[in-house]
Amino acid sequence: MEDYIKGNKEAWEEAFELRSEDYGSDLVEKIRREDYAFFYDEMKQVLERYDFKDKTIGQFCCNNGRALMSLVKSAKAKEGYGFDIAENMVQFANEKARELGINCKYIATSILDIDDTYNDKFDAIIITIGAMCWFKDLKDFFAIVGKCLKAGGKIIIHDSHPFTNMLAAPGDEEHDEKNPFNCVYSYFDHEWIGNSGMGYMVGKSYESKTFTDYTHPLSEVIGAMSNIGIVITNMHELTYDISANFEHLDNQNFPLNYILEGRKE
Repeated sequence: MEDYIKGNKEAWEEAFELRSEDYGSDLVEKIRREDYAFFYDEMKQVLERYDFKDKTIGQFCCNNGRALMSLVKSAKAKEGYGFDIAENMVQFANEKARELGINCKYIATSILDIDDTYNDKFDAIIITIGAMCWFKDLKDFFAIVGKCLKAGGKIIIHDSHPFTNMLAAPGDEEHDEKNPFNCVYSYFDHEWIGNSGMGYMVGKSYESKTFTDYTHPLSEVIGAMSNIGIVITNMHELTYDISANFEHLDNQNFPLNYILEGRKE
Protein backbone atom coordinates (compact mmCIF):
# COMPACT_ATOMS: atom_id res chain seq x y z
CA MET A 1 0.00 0.00 0.00
CA GLU A 2 1.45 3.33 -1.06
CA ASP A 3 2.14 5.96 1.60
CA TYR A 4 -0.53 8.39 0.38
CA ILE A 5 -3.15 5.61 0.57
CA LYS A 6 -2.05 4.69 4.10
CA GLY A 7 -2.36 8.34 5.06
CA ASN A 8 -5.84 8.59 3.57
CA LYS A 9 -6.90 5.47 5.46
CA GLU A 10 -5.89 7.07 8.76
CA ALA A 11 -7.55 10.38 7.85
CA TRP A 12 -10.83 8.75 6.83
CA GLU A 13 -10.96 6.58 9.95
CA GLU A 14 -10.35 9.69 12.05
CA ALA A 15 -13.15 11.55 10.26
CA PHE A 16 -15.63 8.74 10.77
CA GLU A 17 -14.66 8.45 14.42
CA LEU A 18 -15.39 12.18 14.81
CA ARG A 19 -18.59 12.12 12.72
CA SER A 20 -21.51 14.23 13.84
CA GLU A 21 -24.42 12.55 15.62
CA ASP A 22 -26.72 12.97 12.64
CA TYR A 23 -24.30 11.61 10.02
CA GLY A 24 -25.80 8.31 8.91
CA SER A 25 -28.57 8.50 11.51
CA ASP A 26 -31.31 8.33 8.85
CA LEU A 27 -29.73 5.48 6.87
CA VAL A 28 -31.94 2.65 8.09
CA GLU A 29 -35.19 4.61 8.02
CA LYS A 30 -34.65 6.03 4.51
CA ILE A 31 -33.66 2.70 3.00
CA ARG A 32 -36.68 0.99 4.54
CA ARG A 33 -39.05 3.74 3.41
CA GLU A 34 -37.72 4.75 -0.01
CA ASP A 35 -36.61 3.02 -3.18
CA TYR A 36 -33.21 4.11 -4.43
CA ALA A 37 -32.67 6.24 -1.34
CA PHE A 38 -29.56 8.44 -1.42
CA PHE A 39 -29.43 8.55 -5.23
CA TYR A 40 -30.14 11.74 -7.18
CA ASP A 41 -33.16 11.58 -9.48
CA GLU A 42 -31.15 11.31 -12.70
CA MET A 43 -28.99 8.51 -11.28
CA LYS A 44 -32.12 6.76 -10.01
CA GLN A 45 -33.60 6.89 -13.52
CA VAL A 46 -30.43 5.37 -14.95
CA LEU A 47 -30.37 2.55 -12.39
CA GLU A 48 -34.04 1.76 -12.95
CA ARG A 49 -33.32 1.02 -16.62
CA TYR A 50 -31.17 -1.96 -15.68
CA ASP A 51 -32.40 -5.38 -14.63
CA PHE A 52 -30.36 -6.14 -11.53
CA LYS A 53 -32.77 -8.72 -10.12
CA ASP A 54 -30.82 -11.68 -8.72
CA LYS A 55 -27.54 -10.05 -9.81
CA THR A 56 -24.34 -9.42 -7.86
CA ILE A 57 -23.39 -5.75 -7.52
CA GLY A 58 -20.15 -4.21 -6.29
CA GLN A 59 -19.31 -0.71 -5.13
CA PHE A 60 -15.77 0.63 -4.91
CA CYS A 61 -15.13 3.21 -2.15
CA CYS A 62 -18.52 2.60 -0.57
CA ASN A 63 -18.17 4.93 2.44
CA ASN A 64 -20.83 3.98 5.02
CA GLY A 65 -22.49 1.52 2.63
CA ARG A 66 -25.81 3.31 2.20
CA ALA A 67 -25.87 3.54 -1.62
CA LEU A 68 -25.14 -0.15 -2.16
CA MET A 69 -27.71 -1.27 0.43
CA SER A 70 -30.32 0.96 -1.18
CA LEU A 71 -29.58 -0.36 -4.65
CA VAL A 72 -29.56 -4.04 -3.66
CA LYS A 73 -32.86 -3.64 -1.82
CA SER A 74 -34.59 -1.53 -4.50
CA ALA A 75 -33.41 -3.53 -7.53
CA LYS A 76 -33.98 -6.90 -5.81
CA ALA A 77 -30.37 -7.86 -6.46
CA LYS A 78 -29.02 -11.15 -5.17
CA GLU A 79 -26.17 -9.62 -3.19
CA GLY A 80 -23.87 -6.64 -2.89
CA TYR A 81 -20.20 -6.25 -2.00
CA GLY A 82 -18.80 -2.91 -0.92
CA PHE A 83 -15.13 -2.06 -0.55
CA ASP A 84 -13.65 0.79 1.44
CA ILE A 85 -10.32 1.53 3.07
CA ALA A 86 -11.74 2.77 6.39
CA GLU A 87 -12.23 -0.14 8.77
CA ASN A 88 -14.67 1.66 11.06
CA MET A 89 -16.90 2.65 8.12
CA VAL A 90 -16.92 -0.94 6.89
CA GLN A 91 -17.85 -2.18 10.37
CA PHE A 92 -20.71 0.37 10.48
CA ALA A 93 -21.93 -0.68 7.03
CA ASN A 94 -21.97 -4.38 7.95
CA GLU A 95 -23.93 -3.61 11.12
CA LYS A 96 -26.55 -1.62 9.19
CA ALA A 97 -26.86 -4.31 6.50
CA ARG A 98 -27.59 -6.89 9.20
CA GLU A 99 -30.11 -4.56 10.86
CA LEU A 100 -31.90 -4.07 7.54
CA GLY A 101 -31.66 -7.72 6.53
CA ILE A 102 -30.08 -6.78 3.21
CA ASN A 103 -27.58 -9.20 1.66
CA CYS A 104 -24.61 -6.86 1.51
CA LYS A 105 -21.09 -7.60 2.69
CA TYR A 106 -18.48 -4.90 3.21
CA ILE A 107 -14.75 -5.47 3.03
CA ALA A 108 -12.04 -3.22 4.46
CA THR A 109 -9.28 -2.91 1.89
CA SER A 110 -7.65 -0.54 -0.54
CA ILE A 111 -9.32 -0.95 -3.92
CA LEU A 112 -5.89 -1.63 -5.39
CA ASP A 113 -5.47 -4.59 -3.03
CA ILE A 114 -8.72 -6.42 -3.86
CA ASP A 115 -7.65 -10.03 -4.28
CA ASP A 116 -8.49 -12.67 -6.86
CA THR A 117 -11.47 -13.89 -4.82
CA TYR A 118 -13.52 -11.29 -6.68
CA ASN A 119 -12.34 -12.01 -10.21
CA ASP A 120 -15.30 -12.00 -12.63
CA LYS A 121 -17.61 -11.62 -9.63
CA PHE A 122 -19.84 -8.67 -10.46
CA ASP A 123 -22.67 -8.20 -12.91
CA ALA A 124 -22.42 -4.48 -12.22
CA ILE A 125 -20.13 -2.06 -10.40
CA ILE A 126 -21.19 1.38 -9.26
CA ILE A 127 -18.81 4.23 -8.50
CA THR A 128 -20.20 7.33 -6.82
CA ILE A 129 -18.82 10.75 -5.99
CA GLY A 130 -15.59 10.86 -4.01
CA ALA A 131 -14.10 7.56 -5.16
CA MET A 132 -11.74 8.01 -8.10
CA CYS A 133 -10.12 11.15 -6.71
CA TRP A 134 -8.28 9.10 -4.07
CA PHE A 135 -6.16 7.30 -6.68
CA LYS A 136 -3.11 8.80 -8.31
CA ASP A 137 -3.35 6.64 -11.44
CA LEU A 138 -6.78 5.66 -12.76
CA LYS A 139 -5.24 2.92 -14.89
CA ASP A 140 -4.44 1.06 -11.67
CA PHE A 141 -7.94 1.68 -10.32
CA PHE A 142 -9.74 0.51 -13.46
CA ALA A 143 -7.46 -2.51 -13.81
CA ILE A 144 -9.13 -3.78 -10.63
CA VAL A 145 -12.56 -2.85 -11.99
CA GLY A 146 -11.82 -4.88 -15.12
CA LYS A 147 -10.63 -7.84 -13.10
CA CYS A 148 -13.75 -7.92 -10.93
CA LEU A 149 -16.39 -7.20 -13.59
CA LYS A 150 -17.88 -10.09 -15.56
CA ALA A 151 -17.84 -10.04 -19.35
CA GLY A 152 -20.95 -8.12 -20.33
CA GLY A 153 -21.04 -6.52 -16.88
CA LYS A 154 -22.15 -2.93 -16.45
CA ILE A 155 -20.37 -0.01 -14.83
CA ILE A 156 -22.18 3.15 -13.76
CA ILE A 157 -20.31 6.21 -12.49
CA HIS A 158 -21.85 9.31 -10.93
CA ASP A 159 -19.32 11.97 -9.98
CA SER A 160 -18.61 15.67 -9.93
CA HIS A 161 -17.72 16.95 -13.38
CA PRO A 162 -13.96 17.42 -13.85
CA PHE A 163 -14.75 20.98 -14.95
CA THR A 164 -15.25 21.81 -11.26
CA ASN A 165 -11.65 20.88 -10.52
CA MET A 166 -10.60 24.18 -12.05
CA LEU A 167 -12.81 26.25 -9.75
CA ALA A 168 -12.14 27.63 -6.28
CA ALA A 169 -14.87 26.86 -3.78
CA PRO A 170 -16.08 29.39 -1.20
CA GLY A 171 -13.53 29.40 1.59
CA ASP A 172 -10.60 28.80 -0.76
CA GLU A 173 -8.04 31.58 -0.82
CA GLU A 174 -8.37 31.80 -4.61
CA HIS A 175 -12.17 32.11 -4.58
CA ASP A 176 -13.53 35.32 -6.11
CA GLU A 177 -17.17 35.84 -5.17
CA LYS A 178 -17.65 38.27 -8.06
CA ASN A 179 -16.13 35.83 -10.59
CA PRO A 180 -17.12 32.36 -9.35
CA PHE A 181 -16.43 30.71 -12.72
CA ASN A 182 -12.85 31.97 -12.79
CA CYS A 183 -10.64 28.94 -13.52
CA VAL A 184 -7.71 29.02 -11.10
CA TYR A 185 -6.49 25.39 -11.07
CA SER A 186 -5.21 23.04 -13.74
CA TYR A 187 -7.78 20.83 -15.43
CA PHE A 188 -5.16 18.22 -16.22
CA ASP A 189 -2.83 17.83 -13.28
CA HIS A 190 -3.35 18.70 -9.65
CA GLU A 191 -2.59 17.07 -6.33
CA TRP A 192 -4.59 18.26 -3.33
CA ILE A 193 -3.17 17.91 0.16
CA GLY A 194 -5.28 19.03 3.09
CA ASN A 195 -5.58 18.90 6.86
CA SER A 196 -8.92 20.66 7.30
CA GLY A 197 -10.87 17.45 7.62
CA MET A 198 -14.12 16.11 6.18
CA GLY A 199 -16.60 18.83 7.09
CA TYR A 200 -19.61 17.09 5.54
CA MET A 201 -19.07 14.12 7.83
CA VAL A 202 -17.95 15.85 11.01
CA GLY A 203 -20.07 18.98 10.65
CA LYS A 204 -17.18 21.39 11.11
CA SER A 205 -13.65 22.14 10.05
CA TYR A 206 -10.96 20.56 12.22
CA GLU A 207 -7.22 19.96 12.17
CA SER A 208 -7.12 16.50 10.64
CA LYS A 209 -4.67 13.90 9.53
CA THR A 210 -3.52 14.42 5.95
CA PHE A 211 -5.85 13.76 3.02
CA THR A 212 -4.26 13.46 -0.42
CA ASP A 213 -6.41 13.35 -3.55
CA TYR A 214 -6.02 13.94 -7.26
CA THR A 215 -7.96 15.53 -10.09
CA HIS A 216 -8.56 13.54 -13.26
CA PRO A 217 -9.71 14.97 -16.59
CA LEU A 218 -12.60 13.22 -18.31
CA SER A 219 -10.25 11.89 -20.98
CA GLU A 220 -8.30 10.03 -18.29
CA VAL A 221 -11.47 8.43 -16.92
CA ILE A 222 -12.68 7.32 -20.34
CA GLY A 223 -9.21 6.27 -21.46
CA ALA A 224 -8.67 4.10 -18.39
CA MET A 225 -12.06 2.47 -18.93
CA SER A 226 -11.32 1.81 -22.60
CA ASN A 227 -7.99 0.20 -21.71
CA ILE A 228 -9.80 -2.61 -19.86
CA GLY A 229 -12.33 -3.25 -22.62
CA ILE A 230 -15.22 -1.13 -21.38
CA VAL A 231 -17.40 0.38 -24.08
CA ILE A 232 -19.09 3.65 -23.16
CA THR A 233 -22.82 3.24 -23.73
CA ASN A 234 -24.19 6.54 -22.43
CA MET A 235 -23.20 9.79 -20.78
CA HIS A 236 -25.16 12.55 -19.07
CA GLU A 237 -23.80 15.98 -18.11
CA LEU A 238 -25.87 17.86 -15.55
CA THR A 239 -25.90 21.42 -14.27
CA TYR A 240 -26.24 20.99 -10.50
CA ASP A 241 -23.62 20.38 -7.85
CA ILE A 242 -23.41 17.09 -5.93
CA SER A 243 -20.27 17.93 -3.94
CA ALA A 244 -21.70 20.60 -1.60
CA ASN A 245 -18.93 22.90 -2.85
CA PHE A 246 -20.56 24.66 -5.79
CA GLU A 247 -24.26 24.80 -5.07
CA HIS A 248 -24.13 28.56 -5.71
CA LEU A 249 -23.42 27.71 -9.38
CA ASP A 250 -26.41 25.42 -9.89
CA ASN A 251 -28.36 25.60 -13.14
CA GLN A 252 -26.19 28.20 -14.85
CA ASN A 253 -25.47 26.08 -17.95
CA PHE A 254 -22.12 24.77 -16.75
CA PRO A 255 -21.46 21.03 -16.23
CA LEU A 256 -21.23 20.27 -12.51
CA ASN A 257 -21.80 16.51 -12.43
CA TYR A 258 -21.95 13.62 -14.86
CA ILE A 259 -23.19 10.05 -15.14
CA LEU A 260 -21.20 7.64 -17.28
CA GLU A 261 -22.42 4.18 -18.30
CA GLY A 262 -20.35 1.40 -19.78
CA ARG A 263 -20.26 -2.30 -20.58
CA LYS A 264 -17.32 -4.68 -20.39
CA GLU A 265 -16.86 -6.47 -23.71
